[in-house]
Amino acid sequence: MSKFFLLYGEKLIIAIGTHFAYVVFSVAIAFIIAVVLGTLLSRKSNWANSIIPLISVFQTIPGIVFIGILFLYLGMKPGTIITALSIYAIFPILKNTYVGLVEVPEQYKEAARGCGMSSMQSFFKVEFPLALPSVINGLRISTVYTVSWAVLSAMIGLGGLGDFIYSGVSSNNNTLIIAGAIPAAIMAVVLSRLIDLLQKLLIPKQIRRSGK
Repeated sequence: MSKFFLLYGEKLIIAIGTHFAYVVFSVAIAFIIAVVLGTLLSRKSNWANSIIPLISVFQTIPGIVFIGILFLYLGMKPGTIITALSIYAIFPILKNTYVGLVEVPEQYKEAARGCGMSSMQSFFKVEFPLALPSVINGLRISTVYTVSWAVLSAMIGLGGLGDFIYSGVSSNNNTLIIAGAIPAAIMAVVLSRLIDLLQKLLIPKQIRRSGK
């Protein structure tokens, strides 16, 4: 084990950092786009019936195929993998944002209007807080998925933990496979727990219970 870390320790640390950066940047971009788009679609349900199924099509495209197509146009640079991962990460957040907003009970909206709130005030003070448990669930799903999808960055020479996994597969070296797979699994669990903590900090206990 000590010999392995002597040979690969520095490379493993760099791979973990690269992988983590891909996940954080991609999910952050996807979150902003998905929340804005989900909010707009919740106001235009007839658009949602067309746009949400269209975006879901990207989930059916094999990751390596999609990344390969982007590679042809964008080249071998971090922006290529971040673009691909962001597009993949959008759908779970978008769907949960849309569902969370359209399922806000009408009586709460009417109460907000009865209190003299504008549409904007009603959204930020009533509707979005009630939809937040659903939004954060979508964020958790996208984050965990993106940790696994980011492994594909190694297929176009952009590093990450996929370097160890694919090198191990090609050389039939189980140690390298484990060296890439275990940190990725730990990263997914840690990020999921951090999002759970964020949910507890942002959402009152009563809303969390009603969202279950």
